[in-house]
Amino acid sequence: MLSLLHIENIAVIEQADISFDKGFNILTGETGAGKSIVIDAISAILGERAYRDMIRTGATKASVRAVFTDVPAFSWFEENGVEYDPETVVQREIFLDGKNICRVNGTLVSVSILRKLGIQLINIHGQHDSAALFDEANHLIYLDAFAENANLISAYAEKYTTVVALQTQIRKMTMDEGEKLRRMETLRFQIEDISKADLQIGEDEELESRRKLLQNAEKLSDGVNTAVQCLYGGEDTDGAASLLAEAERELARLSRYTDAFSDLHDRVADLMYQVQDAAEEIRDARDDLSYSAGELDAIESRLDVIHKLRRKYGATCEEILGYLEQAKEELDRIEFADDHLEKLKKKLEAAEKEAWSAALALRKCRQEAAKQLSARILEELSQLDMLRVQFECAFEEQDLSANGADAVAFYMSANAGEALKPMSKVASGGELARIMLAMKNVLAEKDQVDTLIFDEVDTGVSGRAAQKVAVKLRAVAQHKQVLCVTHLPQLAALADTHLLIAKEERSGRTYTTVTPLELEGRKQELARIIGGANITETTLKSAEEMLLKN
Repeated sequence: MLSLLHIENIAVIEQADISFDKGFNILTGETGAGKSIVIDAISAILGERAYRDMIRTGATKASVRAVFTDVPAFSWFEENGVEYDPETVVQREIFLDGKNICRVNGTLVSVSILRKLGIQLINIHGQHDSAALFDEANHLIYLDAFAENANLISAYAEKYTTVVALQTQIRKMTMDEGEKLRRMETLRFQIEDISKADLQIGEDEELESRRKLLQNAEKLSDGVNTAVQCLYGGEDTDGAASLLAEAERELARLSRYTDAFSDLHDRVADLMYQVQDAAEEIRDARDDLSYSAGELDAIESRLDVIHKLRRKYGATCEEILGYLEQAKEELDRIEFADDHLEKLKKKLEAAEKEAWSAALALRKCRQEAAKQLSARILEELSQLDMLRVQFECAFEEQDLSANGADAVAFYMSANAGEALKPMSKVASGGELARIMLAMKNVLAEKDQVDTLIFDEVDTGVSGRAAQKVAVKLRAVAQHKQVLCVTHLPQLAALADTHLLIAKEERSGRTYTTVTPLELEGRKQELARIIGGANITETTLKSAEEMLLKN
């Protein structure tokens, strides 16, 4: 439930704190006072698109903060790393440079992620919703939402995906004979080209390493010889190994006379052994540097072969050999294409049967749900004083598609004796609001959203029909929080919470205020809605009667 909305610097609202309550919340005010701005602010904290034009003139940013109470522990919180709190705080800041900063319970989130939470918190229904409801492309979506058949849709989607995958494989394998022969010739050439090189995985890396060593063999040899001489000594000098050995013998002799040299002897002995080991390793490395005169030429020649293959088939020997296996498999598929194709066609036939079985199960569920949906909508419309309306979900069988094998359209007749026709061609302006309200109420029964907002959905409705709409909205507010922007006194009179949106001018600037009304204030506002700016005793009495009656 939306409990509190704080708005700063959005259009003509400099700052406003709006408290909402359970039940039926009504927002009224003069045209242009800023009622739509409040709805825009709520849309912003739901993750809907926000424009920098919303920012009040002279301000650098706009901000909206909403507090929701009794929020369920949606999986959204865990999935997005946001701490769950049944009292959830949503904040959004909109800057002149187009930047948006969104937070939920203090955690930064993106606008797109916020939108996924927003659709679980509030549904906003406005006049533009009639276009979506009357668009036949959406009717199957609405029916599935009412049917709660996600498991059947998922089961069908899995089988339909298999059908599409098999169809794609068959299409790829179906080629004319000329194309088939050309492809086979190309593959055979590539297979022979790679095979005759007799590559080994990692061979290119080993050869390049050996080539680098051979190209620097003279420098390496000189360096190793110098190191060996330093350790073993030469004709005129003693090396480090022999000097350490002599030092170790002397210290060993001294240690026999006093323990003072024992530790030094051990340390020098350790150094002696390490140097001797290093000297042996260096000498062995010098032996490995030997090579034949033609080895470098042979390596260069082999690498040239590998580089040519690299340019055509892959960056490494491993990739080239991988390409070879793929080419062999593709050649095998083409050579035995008829056999493969026959097997795939049998698989496709079986997959299509399974998909049709799932599609028919989905259709049966949809048809049963369509009867229930039609009955519920007719019940709602009768309560809205549209007793002679006929409504049905018309089915048209189709080939398998991503949505099943059904096309669904809502048909209705608004008057007795009239044939059923597509909704968009039947309803008059005065009937649109009631039809939309009826459908929205029925569809809302299936979702878990606690707050519904109706933005002037009563446009074109008056008299008895207006009273019916008002009663229906208040009935909805018995089990959901309802916020309604209206110009109808019938709706305003039934409010549990009545908020007045008013505009005033101070020091050459326009300001909008939001004020909760008590009984006397509600009487004045109802009188204004009934009679306009000229409030009389008669309009005040009528307003009082409406409030007392409700």
